[in-house]
Amino acid sequence: MTQADKAKHFAELHEPGRPLVLYNIWDAGSAKALADAGAPAIATGSWSVADAQGFTDGEKLPLEIAMMNISRICKTVDVPVTLDFEGGYAVGPTGVARNVTQAMKMGAVGINFEDQMIGGKGLHSQEDQVKRIKAAREAADAFGVDLFINARTDLFLKEANREWHAGLMPQALERLEAYTEAGASGYFIPALVDPELIGRICEASSLPVNVLMMPGCPSPQELADLGVARISHGPWPYRKMLEDLAVRFKQDTGS
Repeated sequence: MTQADKAKHFAELHEPGRPLVLYNIWDAGSAKALADAGAPAIATGSWSVADAQGFTDGEKLPLEIAMMNISRICKTVDVPVTLDFEGGYAVGPTGVARNVTQAMKMGAVGINFEDQMIGGKGLHSQEDQVKRIKAAREAADAFGVDLFINARTDLFLKEANREWHAGLMPQALERLEAYTEAGASGYFIPALVDPELIGRICEASSLPVNVLMMPGCPSPQELADLGVARISHGPWPYRKMLEDLAVRFKQDTGS
């Protein structure tokens, strides 16, 4: 498939009620392992990618290393690859467009794009984030690939008290509408685990809704029944791999 074909196929994999499950990887080797195991698409996880290179999350991984990594992944597997691009390594729309274009040149057909202010506090204003999403969409149009822009809102992730998540719903629904009009392809709501609230967002959304599998989250079947179209596993595959590596080291060396 061409890159444009992969982008089209990746979008088609997002089916409400039959969610695409993305077991997030961190390098070419882990990508190949999942592709060989039958994964229909590959997704990186920024936390895992950064940690595997000795950096912390939050765009601390230099952009050139991130680009080299996604390039190697895209060259290693034949399935569509989506990049966890955090905030796009830029604040203003011009920088976002430049960096999104670079990611597409490396072979990516999708990105996760956050509305939190990387390295700062809180979220980008809705108005500013709309401009950033529009810049990413215009860059994709100019490049000739229908990039899957998974617009992530960090409203719920920023609020550790889950009892207060219901009070954030008006903002979440308002941002959903705004991001949809700006050209987003999907809506990612990490840290929201309440099934009633997830269901409300799915009902309101014309975009595929993405949920992060985490402690306290409904089961995959429950998420499917709610209308979720994509399930991500974030940093947990990588963390489990590290734990397993340490256990095997102790077992095999008698440490």
